Amino acid sequence: MSMGFNKKSAALMGAALVFIMLFQIVPPIAQDPGYLHFADQRTILGVPHFLFLFSNLPLLLLGILGLVAVALNRTPGYLPELKPIYMMFYAGVFLTGLASAYYHLNPVNETLVWDRLALTIVFMAFFAAVWGEHISVTMSLKMVWPLIGVGLASVVYWYVSESLGRGDLRFYAVVQFLPMVLLPFIMMTHKSQLTGVAYIWGVILAYGLSKVAEVLDGPVYQASGGYSGHEVKHWVAAAGIFIYYLAGYRRTRRSDTMLHKP
Repeated sequence: MSMGFNKKSAALMGAALVFIMLFQIVPPIAQDPGYLHFADQRTILGVPHFLFLFSNLPLLLLGILGLVAVALNRTPGYLPELKPIYMMFYAGVFLTGLASAYYHLNPVNETLVWDRLALTIVFMAFFAAVWGEHISVTMSLKMVWPLIGVGLASVVYWYVSESLGRGDLRFYAVVQFLPMVLLPFIMMTHKSQLTGVAYIWGVILAYGLSKVAEVLDGPVYQASGGYSGHEVKHWVAAAGIFIYYLAGYRRTRRSDTMLHKP
């Protein structure tokens, strides 16, 4: 392991620690009371929040397609060594589609918790996959389960705190946003073992746009006259998953570097 790798890793860990410490000094973050109330309240074909459910279909489809493709080794754009992590990622995508549909049928905290649990699997598996592609396959395989465990714990912590009347989203916010803060740093300081890094940037961009759409739920609905920002969020998030799905077919393994130590 080179000194350059040590310095980069130390900087990466330092950035993570600073981010976590910032959240420690931030007061508890309560969930916005209006979070569960979306601009689009229409019932279509007798189904409440029909478009929310419909917009989750791409996630279900991509989750299935991704699982099948990885299981059958049809994805030359992924590292074979990271197959378990890619499987976790697509399983999380499929579960997110199910959990989100369940949540939107009856948007309350008791259903939202399942949506967030599934999402953390997606976040953490994606982070572990990019880590493995850029830094260390072995380390990625070792840390993916602890990462997913931390992610699930963050949702449990939020739900219990919410149930006790003192809801706190700080832990969940760290789990959701820290990986997306660290990923650009990882990609700029550690060369990937695969070509087509633009695909990963595309996924990150789609994630950012989906969060913007979520925040602008009402304004987007008023401007479009038919689709709320939260519905758009689902479509944009699915576009990000699709970009990563394409990466599994279109990237190739580099032959010009020995990047990943065992």
